[in-house]
Amino acid sequence: RGHFRQNIEETLFFLRYIDQSLNTRLKEQENHRLSGNFRYPVRIHEIMARYLGTSLISSLVLLLIALTISPSHGFLGTEKNIKSAVFLSPKLVMNPGSVANPFLFDIDFPKGHIGIKSFDAEVVDESGNPVPLHETYLHHWVVEPYYVRKGFKLSQPDMPKNHGFSKQDPETNLASSRSDNYVLAKNAGLCKNTLRHFFGLGSETRKTSTYVPDPYAIEFDNPDERPDGYEFKWLLNIHAIDTRGAVDKSGCTECRCDLYNVTIDEYGRTIKPDYKGGLYCCYDKSQCLVRNGFDNGEKTRTLYLKYTVRWVDWDSSVVPAKAYILDVTDSWERKEGSTGDSQEHYCHVEYEVKPCKTNGDGCVDVKKKSLMMPFSGYIVYGVAHQHAGGLGASLSREGGEGICTSMPKYGNGVEPGNEAGYIVGMSTCYPQEPVEVSYGETLTLEFNYSSAIGHTGVMGLFYILVAQQLPEPKISLPALFQAQTKSLSFLAFLAVVVVVVPIAAVVYRTQNREDCYQSLST
Repeated sequence: RGHFRQNIEETLFFLRYIDQSLNTRLKEQENHRLSGNFRYPVRIHEIMARYLGTSLISSLVLLLIALTISPSHGFLGTEKNIKSAVFLSPKLVMNPGSVANPFLFDIDFPKGHIGIKSFDAEVVDESGNPVPLHETYLHHWVVEPYYVRKGFKLSQPDMPKNHGFSKQDPETNLASSRSDNYVLAKNAGLCKNTLRHFFGLGSETRKTSTYVPDPYAIEFDNPDERPDGYEFKWLLNIHAIDTRGAVDKSGCTECRCDLYNVTIDEYGRTIKPDYKGGLYCCYDKSQCLVRNGFDNGEKTRTLYLKYTVRWVDWDSSVVPAKAYILDVTDSWERKEGSTGDSQEHYCHVEYEVKPCKTNGDGCVDVKKKSLMMPFSGYIVYGVAHQHAGGLGASLSREGGEGICTSMPKYGNGVEPGNEAGYIVGMSTCYPQEPVEVSYGETLTLEFNYSSAIGHTGVMGLFYILVAQQLPEPKISLPALFQAQTKSLSFLAFLAVVVVVVPIAAVVYRTQNREDCYQSLST
């Protein structure tokens, strides 16, 4: 963008130079004519027309470029005010086969009434070096805001089972604990009881864009919404699995219960026999099977989640966007009187992909879900979350019109960000024009997984950002010129061509006319 600004400044300077040169030339000619050297009759309105025409052309070109650089394209939007900070989570002590799945409270985070523009993360060691997925698999990380009563210190035991939240306020997206010492601020839906987070990814985190497009941002800690007597805080949940020396790395990352040797979950509940694997079997401090002799204490190491937050201070120029998470395992069904509200939804979060009965690459498990949207707004961003074996996901209207397709990117090496066999990124959707969704409209999720082999604990989540309103209308050019920033340099060049050619023609004709006048005067 720095080069783009420089190009625009150079273009404006060039146009001003042309404008001044042409006006000077015309003035010289008119003065020469008025001095009596020309026999051609002088008409005042012709002189004025020349001056006005020249100024008008230059003014129109300058206006063209000024309008082309629109705040909606980010050049004069929130981007120039974006702040950035890098933080480290509390440490995770890992051993071969070990699992860490803690909830970490009051993490370091930007303060104040802000709008988040992006949240990026990765696992690093004590030296700050990125850790590859084939050593420590990042199943997921999620970040959630909450309010805590001043003077109360929240700890892991305070978050049992469903995290202790029982009372839900649908108007504010706040859920109170049984003791009212803390209040969780949830996203806008639809699965508020299980998928409450605003930011969260898994193995794909290094190569998935989380940037919220200008002029939008996700609003946090609005003082008008903060409960009296409470402070605004953030919690982080990291689910990491150390697969060094694992007997079956993919089995450990898919949380297969037999590899963890568990029959009860972390809350003491018996796991059903037909549950082959998933979150119930790879909870905090559980252990996946490793090769004999590989789990000695010499391989203990300390890891961190390094996260980078970009934000802007909130003001009237920022347009709020709300986060929604759609789950293909949602049990919601349309019934008479259904509103689509979060209270009607039960999201299982994970599911099993059974192996197909025939061999070959044509084995694909397709899972679909249609959900009624309990909101009106405009989708400005979208991305899916899948596990290994994922082949892509889509969000579409009921009639089949596509809204967003998100495809996985698999690694083909060993270095962090390119680990073979792992999803290292998901493609994102940034609609050129926000996609309008109406209240009560049905949208359909579709998730595809390879079923050449079976998979346990896979997910099918679609994360969208929805603006309730669009930016205030501004003076704009016809659709031809409403391109993205990357095309603005071309438009500036085109503007120069459009004005320079006519000006050159005028100068040429004027020069010829002057030559003719001079020949008549001799």
